[in-house]
Amino acid sequence: MSSQHRTGSKGLKSKAIATATAVSALLLTGCSEQAKVGWLPTQRGVTDNADTIMDLWIGSWVAALAVGLVAWGLMLWCIIAYRRRKYETGYPRQVSYHAPLEIFYTIIPIILIVSLFSFSDRAEREITAPKAETADVTVEVYGKQWAWDFNYINEDVYFSGIQARLSTTGEEGVEETLPTLYLPTNSTVDVQLKSRDVIHSFWVPAFLEKRDTIPGMTNHMYFTTGDEAATYAGKCAELCGEYHSEMLFNVKVVPQDEYDAYIQSLEDEGNTGRLGDEYNRNPNQNTNN
Repeated sequence: MSSQHRTGSKGLKSKAIATATAVSALLLTGCSEQAKVGWLPTQRGVTDNADTIMDLWIGSWVAALAVGLVAWGLMLWCIIAYRRRKYETGYPRQVSYHAPLEIFYTIIPIILIVSLFSFSDRAEREITAPKAETADVTVEVYGKQWAWDFNYINEDVYFSGIQARLSTTGEEGVEETLPTLYLPTNSTVDVQLKSRDVIHSFWVPAFLEKRDTIPGMTNHMYFTTGDEAATYAGKCAELCGEYHSEMLFNVKVVPQDEYDAYIQSLEDEGNTGRLGDEYNRNPNQNTNN
């Protein structure tokens, strides 16, 4: 056996081992908890909208993978079936067209695109529609440079947030000072999003959705909270000025009795009423004149 043949055999064996390792890693990863949620920064049950978005996301990737496998299989088949044989010379027989194949390659993509559009449209309609005629909790959220105000409309109390001060030396403790939106578990929620100055964006990564807060407009987020108590990090997702990075907040989903106790604490602090549009400002206006 020549040294060249031995080298080629070793190369093929190494490639086979690498391929088997990659396939094994892919299969094992598919069984992980991250794979079950499509590697999204959340888990099932956070909100009903998050589950809808997750199903659409995973379904889209499964469909894309299926199409990819078919395409790769056809490519591999063509490479093997139509490879140049030993002692063959010249070009193979040329075919100008193949009507059935061309029709197949036209109809199938159209069906896939229409299906994806249909599923996406259905999910979007479900997400943007109110969950009930009257939500269990209605919260008016004002984005402002660089914090958040929360008006609990049903309870007629408010919370006025202040800008987070991130430590430049690594100390902990900032979490306790962040504006926190309280919501009860298993409740339909209507978050009414407004802005006091410039465009901000209300984003809770675990909810898998965000909405802009635009001056002079009201956007809505409708969802139903899960049945587990948890705290979720939120932030402004729209560059809104010098301290945009410090425009942080939390969403705390708690049992109903804990939510009621928090509302009572706001009343005890005298935070009754509503912080409305009277506190809005025009950031382009020169207040020195």
